[in-house]
Amino acid sequence: MTHANPTQAYPDASRCSHASAPQPSVPMPPGPHADCDGGDCDVLVIGGGPAGTTAATLLARKGWRVTLLEKDKHPRFHIGESLLPMAMPILQRLGALEKVAAVGTFKQGADFPRDDGGEGYNSFDFARAYEVKYPHAYQVPRAEFDQVLFEHARENGVDAREQIKVEHVEFSDSGQPVVHACDADACKSGGEHVFRPRYLVDASGRDALLGGKFKIKRKNRKHQSAAVFSHFSGVKRREGTDAGNVSIYRYAHGWIWLIPLPDDVMSVGAVCSPAHMKTRRGDSEGFLMRTLATVPEIQARMQGSERVGPVHATGNYAYECTRMCGPNWVLVGDAYTFVDPMFSSGVFLGMHGAEKAAEMIDCVLREPARERELQRALVNHFNVGLDEFKWFIYRFTSPTMKHLFANPRNYLQIEQAVIAMLAGDVFDSAGVRKRLRIFRVLYTLTAIGMLPKALGHWWRRRRANRAGFDDDAAQSVSQAGSQAGSQASSQASSQ
Repeated sequence: MTHANPTQAYPDASRCSHASAPQPSVPMPPGPHADCDGGDCDVLVIGGGPAGTTAATLLARKGWRVTLLEKDKHPRFHIGESLLPMAMPILQRLGALEKVAAVGTFKQGADFPRDDGGEGYNSFDFARAYEVKYPHAYQVPRAEFDQVLFEHARENGVDAREQIKVEHVEFSDSGQPVVHACDADACKSGGEHVFRPRYLVDASGRDALLGGKFKIKRKNRKHQSAAVFSHFSGVKRREGTDAGNVSIYRYAHGWIWLIPLPDDVMSVGAVCSPAHMKTRRGDSEGFLMRTLATVPEIQARMQGSERVGPVHATGNYAYECTRMCGPNWVLVGDAYTFVDPMFSSGVFLGMHGAEKAAEMIDCVLREPARERELQRALVNHFNVGLDEFKWFIYRFTSPTMKHLFANPRNYLQIEQAVIAMLAGDVFDSAGVRKRLRIFRVLYTLTAIGMLPKALGHWWRRRRANRAGFDDDAAQSVSQAGSQAGSQASSQASSQ
């Protein structure tokens, strides 16, 4: 994949030659906006998660008429509780940082086990990052986090609606999107809504609405995995300033996360290879606990803990769309791509992409002739940072990466650059990218030095990716997670 020069500044709306002269429709000031049903509006955003609310809020604050549709009602469950420091400036620009801090747990870094087999760990503190831009982040209960951002969008003038499900999207001969939706609880009995926005933002998450329509969504053949996860109370946290760290453990078939949340809750999940997930045989809770027990330190930290949430499972984890943009539409967040959440990159990537998409849309609505130019710049900018995460994720479970993370060295400030990557600083810092390239050379040299182990891991990974998930297997994993969640909820309500 080739990209434009990543050091080139992204062409935001300030570079629009007519930034002060909106085209019709006339943007409205912040506040309650007119109903867009049956008529024209400026921007329609599908999906009320972090990416959708970020794009909607920023565009409304620029004066455009924005409608935001969410198929569920907040608060609703979602995985992905760990935020990165580089999401904090975005939350500041949204005006929502204090609200998020109020529902979150302070997070100053991430930790990984040492290579000695004991209980020690290496903590990668964000304050030590190369050219540190923000020294901390938060772990957040996603149901509350998403609700905060959705309500914040409404407060900033977005026509934000819940329980409105988009049924299908078509495009007129002129290329204008026509979106057909209905009340989520009455789709079969009528209550249809028709929206004709000037621009469409697909932030529909793993539903990947436009990805399915255009048949551009595909499995990530380089990295296939599934996940089983739940919430527990009574899990031992790190001590002192590391108490809010996300802990990442490798095991024979993938990796495991421990994410501290408020009120003594710990999010615990295992990301698994396809072969390992196929041994589950429908018992999601037992499978999760057996997998966790394979790591002695996790078993020790969870001694005496109690599960306080449903067990969720999901398969066919990683995917991507072959296009991010088209005439009058753009994909943001998981609607464009979902990578393994190994470094907690998902929410940040969704919000960063949404912010840059909002800048692009603002400029295109003012200068439609520049759409293709601005879309190319957006895609190039976003994929450069995305590829930095992918490179590490694809290799993280290798013995080479295990050795390097367990024995960090700050030669030429390489360790600081890796911490900057963990913080999300992969888009605008040439210094970080330069040092990450040196890290790749170090990785190659280290792999040569431990060649038998490196080749063995490469072969096992290749075989696992070939096995993959078929659609039936992925569906059964999702259904099992839903059934386990329903059973756990019933048990909790009866106690």
